[in-house]
Amino acid sequence: MDYTSAINSISSLGLERAAGTGLNTLTGALTKEDNKVEGTMFDAFLNSAIDNLKTTNSYLSESENEKIRFALGETENAHDLAIAMQKASDALQYTVAFRDKLLEAYNQLMQMQI
Repeated sequence: MDYTSAINSISSLGLERAAGTGLNTLTGALTKEDNKVEGTMFDAFLNSAIDNLKTTNSYLSESENEKIRFALGETENAHDLAIAMQKASDALQYTVAFRDKLLEAYNQLMQMQI
């Protein structure tokens, strides 16, 4: 498959941006607009990861607060404690799984031959 037919097949899918800069992207030449878009995508990904970490941290602190309130007898509802602990556990498991996948991808990149 040559570059022209690849671009035509991409443009037939309705991806005008890829069709307009497809030849440059396929040959390795990037325009300033492409660099800006890639930087924005990484920035959005990084901000999303930071927000997820903050959410996990808030669930963990909420769980600790519920444990303390229950131990002190300030609440009689054990359901709130169980819900808070489950939220914290699930968020922490998700965060650890995400970290493991990220480290695995990083290790694969480091093992690539240049």
